[in-house]
Amino acid sequence: MDPFWATTCAILVPGVLLASWIDYAQRRVPNWLNASLIVIGFIVQGYFFGTAGVWAGSMGLLVGFGVLIIPWMMHGMGAGDVKLMAAIGVWFGPWMTLVSFAAGAIIGGIIATIMIVTGGKTYHAMANMGVIVSKCSSRENWFTEYGSAKSFGKTSSLLPYGVPLTIGSLIVLSGQILGWWAL
Repeated sequence: MDPFWATTCAILVPGVLLASWIDYAQRRVPNWLNASLIVIGFIVQGYFFGTAGVWAGSMGLLVGFGVLIIPWMMHGMGAGDVKLMAAIGVWFGPWMTLVSFAAGAIIGGIIATIMIVTGGKTYHAMANMGVIVSKCSSRENWFTEYGSAKSFGKTSSLLPYGVPLTIGSLIVLSGQILGWWAL
C-alpha cells in the first residue's frame, strides 16, 4: 500500500470513526478532534508531498468546508459536521472530498428515509419539507431559524450527519486504496 494512504488509514480512519460515534451519541463533533485531524493532515501532506501536498490539503479543506457551509448557515446542520468534512478534505484533496461528500449525501438521504419510515414520521416529514421549501423560496428566510433542523422539534429526528459523512469517506478511501477508480 502507498505510504501516504497507509498513514491516512492509521490516523484519519480512527479519527472519523470516533467523530461519527461522538456525533451519534452526543449530536456534536468536538472541535479538538476536527482541529487535530486538520493539523495532522497538513503535517502528513507536507511530509509526503511537500508544498504540493499542503496545497492539495488546502483545496480539499476549502471544498469540504464549501459544500456544507450554506446548509449550516441555513441552520440545517451543525458546525461540527462542516468542520469534519473540511478535516477529511485536508487528507483527501479536492476531488476525493467532493466525491466523499456526494457519497455521504446519498447515504444520508437513505438513512433519513429509513429513520422517517421506521419512526412513523412520514406525515411530519412531508409537512416539514413544505416548510423547508417555503424557507428556500423566500430569500428573507434563508439564514433564519425558520425551518431550521432544531425548529421541527419532536416532529423530526435529527440525523447525526457525521455518520453518513464518515461512511461516504470510508467508501471513497477504500476505493482509492483498492484501485476501484483513479482519483
